[in-house]
Amino acid sequence: MKKSFASRNDTYVPLSWLPSLPVIIPHRLRRKLRSRIRSRQSPSTSLSALETSLSPADTIRSLRAYRWSFYDVQYLILTILGIFSLCVIESPGPIFKTLVSTLVIASLIIPATRQFFLPFLPIATWLTLFYACGFIPGDWRPPIWVRVLPTLENVFYGANISNILSAHKNTFLDIMAWLPYGIIHFGAPVVWCIIWFIFASPGTVPVFAKAFGWMNIIGVTIQLLFPCSPPWYENMYGLAPANYSIKGSPAGLARIDELFGVALYTPTFTGSPMVFGAFPSLHAGSAVMESLFMCHVFPRLRPFFAFYVLWLCWATMYLSHHYAVDLVGGGLLAGVVFYVAKAKHLPRPQPGKMFRWDYEYKEVGEDPTEQGYALADFGNGPHDADDWTIGSSSSISSGSISPVDDSHSLWEGETLASHSDSEAKR
Repeated sequence: MKKSFASRNDTYVPLSWLPSLPVIIPHRLRRKLRSRIRSRQSPSTSLSALETSLSPADTIRSLRAYRWSFYDVQYLILTILGIFSLCVIESPGPIFKTLVSTLVIASLIIPATRQFFLPFLPIATWLTLFYACGFIPGDWRPPIWVRVLPTLENVFYGANISNILSAHKNTFLDIMAWLPYGIIHFGAPVVWCIIWFIFASPGTVPVFAKAFGWMNIIGVTIQLLFPCSPPWYENMYGLAPANYSIKGSPAGLARIDELFGVALYTPTFTGSPMVFGAFPSLHAGSAVMESLFMCHVFPRLRPFFAFYVLWLCWATMYLSHHYAVDLVGGGLLAGVVFYVAKAKHLPRPQPGKMFRWDYEYKEVGEDPTEQGYALADFGNGPHDADDWTIGSSSSISSGSISPVDDSHSLWEGETLASHSDSEAKR
């Protein structure tokens, strides 16, 4: 049986973003959009409402009532990685690191900020760990593998595909490779999250944030434990043994700096904290992860995002940053993380629901009516809700979420946007 969430009118602000729409949007169009959304939303649901409480007491209360599970081990892992990274980082100094740590703790204590930062925590940990890699002493690291990727490339594909694709260069191809690799890759996740926040089921953005962050954490960990040289190293040094004193290279992106007369990619890649992180390719992993989420929300766009993934994969090899085997590794990593998230935590789109404000309940896990591959659905029964749903105050009945367990939502901050039933009763 599917039940709607209890309302809380004093803090129900799903339309608070509308007055801030850019003035370039005609007033008549803004009024039409506002009217359309209001007509679709249900007054009986707070599923898409934003948390506005600033009281740490609410967080303490939710922690006391929270039912801890195996999945909460992730927070212990994130804490260990964060402490390790902060201890290794030499610059900035202790004062700045203490200030950042204090702000992180404060953002998790205040409910209004927790709903945004808790899902972002894996991404923040990944970025901190990636930056810390530049300060890890070479004596702590394993030897660098120079021959393994070129050998695998020839075994699997019969040739070095990266060298073949980068053999013929011209300005047009440089720009076509630069767009996905140097521009879209960095801005796309933010754009997708904005789109999902408006048009996808509540809970989609938090699940993506955690999946994206953990994919990159796993990827960086593999790169640390299994350092491999990229194609540009083979082009510059051959198959000579590598060491950690060697600086990174922008490879084909140096031509972009030269074309536009700027020093953007050359200093960035030269000072990269992860020079020998060819495998797996997190560029490919990110593209696959984003495309899988977009295809989950907008199935009709599958051809477009399949093209986007192939476009970015071509760009990484044309620019001599990755071998084809790196792309396969990154894509497989992204696929595994996505299908685990989809089977256990990702809300399903519902027919006839266009905006997040249309949803009165969530359905989590594989659709029983779908025919296809459920790569992470190892059980036959309904899946239990957990922290990946960002604290749904619910249990699952036939794959749908209904308000039963309030303690979970209080801590996890439901989908960046809802209030628990227990709060509504106070």
